[in-house]
Amino acid sequence: MTSEHETLSRRAVLGAGVVAGAGSLIASKQAHASPSQRPVVREFPAPLSPRDITAELQAAMNNAAASGTILQLGAGEYFCSGLKCPSNLTVQGVRGHTRLILSGNKQLITAHNAHTIRLQDLTLDGAQSKLSEDTSGLVQFSQCKELEVISCAITGSSKSGLVLEQCSGSISGNQINTISEAAILSYNATGLSIEGNNIHDCGDGGILVYRWSDGHDGTIISNNRIANIAAKSGGTGQNGNGINVFRAGDITISNNKVSDCAFSAIRANAASNVQILGNSCQRSGEVALFVEFGFQGAIVSNNLIETAANGISITNFREGGRLAVCSNNVLRDITGTGPYAVDNPTFGVAIGVEADTSVTGNVIEDARVTGINLGWGPYMRNLIACQNTIRNAPIGIAVSFAAKEQSALISQNMLANCNVNIAGYAWDEQVSGDLALLADSLPETIVVSNNLVSSR
Repeated sequence: MTSEHETLSRRAVLGAGVVAGAGSLIASKQAHASPSQRPVVREFPAPLSPRDITAELQAAMNNAAASGTILQLGAGEYFCSGLKCPSNLTVQGVRGHTRLILSGNKQLITAHNAHTIRLQDLTLDGAQSKLSEDTSGLVQFSQCKELEVISCAITGSSKSGLVLEQCSGSISGNQINTISEAAILSYNATGLSIEGNNIHDCGDGGILVYRWSDGHDGTIISNNRIANIAAKSGGTGQNGNGINVFRAGDITISNNKVSDCAFSAIRANAASNVQILGNSCQRSGEVALFVEFGFQGAIVSNNLIETAANGISITNFREGGRLAVCSNNVLRDITGTGPYAVDNPTFGVAIGVEADTSVTGNVIEDARVTGINLGWGPYMRNLIACQNTIRNAPIGIAVSFAAKEQSALISQNMLANCNVNIAGYAWDEQVSGDLALLADSLPETIVVSNNLVSSR
């Protein structure tokens, strides 16, 4: 009779044999794999003493691209400038230890009309050297397909950090900081993702996605951390934004953490069909989330805004700005203190909208002036404000009575501790009593009903 101990021992031996056999099979397959199936790595060590190695490094890049090998740069410093990436190039370094340092006044790395380029685990350092007037950024790519810049550090640029023109691909997991202008600037993208980057301490902007004229862009901007964005070049909003989209349609901006921007955390200018979803925005100097000028179509939902001069503005009906949903956002501490003096509209508005927009399910606390502003002067059409909660605001909801064809539905909102709950306005002048308490003086096209008023 076989003992239980002997049975377990046999199972252990058999199991070990199976594992050993599997390991031998894997090793055998690897040993017999075709050399063409395994990536070949060509090493390029850093020079022992500081010197410009542009020519040697360019030759190594060209050879690696032509032979289909990976160019592996060792730890150390590589002084160079004007490197040109050919198609089918992969360059990788030792993360945090391979440093390419600008030694001239042109771009550090550039490419034009190339494809399948991958830069990974490199530190690209502009050393605050003054770039020439015809250079937009430290690293520039033009008309490049399947571009990947992954897990790199880009720093010390006297202009922008990474400039892309008509490019597709992925910019992900990079550390970009100490940039004089914008961290990432994209023009006319053709299928671009900007994801998971850590961006801070930039002079004029974080992530900028622009087009030369209105049109489809489709860039995805998600899961980035952006902080400390100044407006060194001045202006009233063209600089100083964490994320800025201009004329680019069909953009998705989601799950970003954006803080301490001189103007907006996220700004979409003439950007139709934009989606701004699930972002966290803290300490914005002007409007935290701004959808403005000639856009048609916007969804602004599930964002958290804390401390801003204004919270969310979906405006400029005069310029054709219309058609939006603003829902399920949380806003608090809308300070009313902005970066410049204005007369109208005033700062201190948590949510302001003008045309063909539904404002539902938002929670607002501590707005310096107004919780929700519906319309401005004559610019107001087809507005809904329903099932919102507004606490601690001098004016809960303001609705324009100055528009000739105004129409608005204000219903089922909860208003707590507001001096005036709901009132009609002509620009910044109150022209009605509290409509939450007595709605007899309403125009026929404005409905106020079933709102709950509380002193708490």
